[in-house]
Amino acid sequence: MQTVPVYCQNLNALVYAPYGQRLCDFLADHNMTPEDPYLGALVNNKARDLTYQIHKPALINFFDYYSPYGRGFYIRSLYLVLCKTIHDLFPLKVKLRIKHTISGGRYCTLENMDEPLTQEIVSKMLQHMKKIVRQNLPFERVLMLTSDAIKVFQELGLEDKYDLFKERDKIFTSVYRLDKTVNYYYGYLLPSTGYIKLFGLELYENGLLLKIPSAKNIKVLPKTHAYPKLFAVYKFSKEWSEKLGVSTVSDMNKLIADGKTKETILVAEAFQEKWISNVADQIYKKGGVKMVLICGPSSSGKTTTCRRLSVQLGVLGFNSVQISVDDFFVERDATPLDEHGEKDFEALEAIDLPLFNDTLKRLIAGERVPIPTFDFTKGAKVWTGKTLQLEKNSILVVEGIHCLNPKLTEQVPEALKFKIFVSALTSISVDRHNPIPTTDNRLIRRIVRDYNYRGYSALDTLRRWHSVRKGEEKNIFPYQENADVMINTSLIFELGLLKNYAIPILNEVPETAPEYAEATRLLKFLSYFHSIPESDVPGTSILREFVGGSKFTY
Repeated sequence: MQTVPVYCQNLNALVYAPYGQRLCDFLADHNMTPEDPYLGALVNNKARDLTYQIHKPALINFFDYYSPYGRGFYIRSLYLVLCKTIHDLFPLKVKLRIKHTISGGRYCTLENMDEPLTQEIVSKMLQHMKKIVRQNLPFERVLMLTSDAIKVFQELGLEDKYDLFKERDKIFTSVYRLDKTVNYYYGYLLPSTGYIKLFGLELYENGLLLKIPSAKNIKVLPKTHAYPKLFAVYKFSKEWSEKLGVSTVSDMNKLIADGKTKETILVAEAFQEKWISNVADQIYKKGGVKMVLICGPSSSGKTTTCRRLSVQLGVLGFNSVQISVDDFFVERDATPLDEHGEKDFEALEAIDLPLFNDTLKRLIAGERVPIPTFDFTKGAKVWTGKTLQLEKNSILVVEGIHCLNPKLTEQVPEALKFKIFVSALTSISVDRHNPIPTTDNRLIRRIVRDYNYRGYSALDTLRRWHSVRKGEEKNIFPYQENADVMINTSLIFELGLLKNYAIPILNEVPETAPEYAEATRLLKFLSYFHSIPESDVPGTSILREFVGGSKFTY
């Protein structure tokens, strides 16, 4: 029997597998049955599902739910179970739309329903999903001619997939079949529904909340919380995109093909500028505001938002004075340590809070105050003689990851503050059943920016991303509802522009790196978007913060 050499990192051993053996059978042969089962594997640093067959020498590292790849497999599999449930229980005219992340799950809507969603209907759907899971039905990955896949999508009423695949230059396409339900995902699924151990389905706002186990504990469903401000921004952005006729990638691609790129860019940029202008109006109407606090996760466009807001405040007669929280870091040897004993520069305690609050109080009182500059090379504050003093019409604009944490500015009266949360809340989807995670949007922005301005390769950025996301979950997102307003900084056309920069950068990630799998996933994702020329993007666009050519000074 022909065998293939395999180095399994989980076993820390070189073994020989039968030629053509599936990964799931490899696991069985080697008694690899941990309490948290393996859901897939990195094979030569490419993500593969457990039906993948071993045909050549391979480096294999199996992953479970706690890997971002395993969690992705799990979530996409839940999507298909929900799709099958809709197909089984409702007429073909009823359309499922999986919209965005909220409260530990995915918010979904059902279109063309003959009656309003009720708790009874949702309970019936949940029970049907549980039945599908109990049946342990296989998720069959079927390779078919792209032309045949298009016909299937037409028959099932999946027009958005039909439109997307019409333009693919691939002869064959892999689709997934669950019983009689067929769908497409830009990622792998689990071997069968029996691998799904926990999920939930609840009424949420005017739709459904598909509940997903905690990223930290697969046995726990996070509690459902209301996030009225965040939900309202998502709703507003999605509805605006739909009104514009651009809710999916294929919609955007059609506009580009029809020669309407420049018009679409101008409308999207004007929409965002109007949003920022409205925020300036709110600050003016509130009265008595002396400090604007701007917070948001990585690559959300905080800096450009700060500059554009300052321009709009200037229209209203204010003089914006900007101050950076980063200049108030404690000295390097006083930086707190994380649970691994590493310096935690994103902890609130990494900021010299007494000095920062004293500086703010004195500025608001009208004093001229010395302002430090943090020298990151020396790891210490440097006093260069720089001072600030607020005039009668001045507003202090402060940007930083802790700006919505009350402890950062606890000595400043609330009446003097106006708090803003910004993030790139992606308003378009690949199609109805494949939402674009905001984290992917921000990661692609960061890859481009880090390469252009910080000297980091895509590999460097991908390696840091987990730590960045961990810091956001701890220091930013718990406080987002503290904001007076939220600003969505995503633009419906941006991924068509960013792909021009991101693709060559991602192609530099070596196959020998574990991050090669993530680079490959992002490259496939970007392949769905038609390119947009940089020349059509104005110099004041938030995207200029990442690709260059901004009219603002950073």
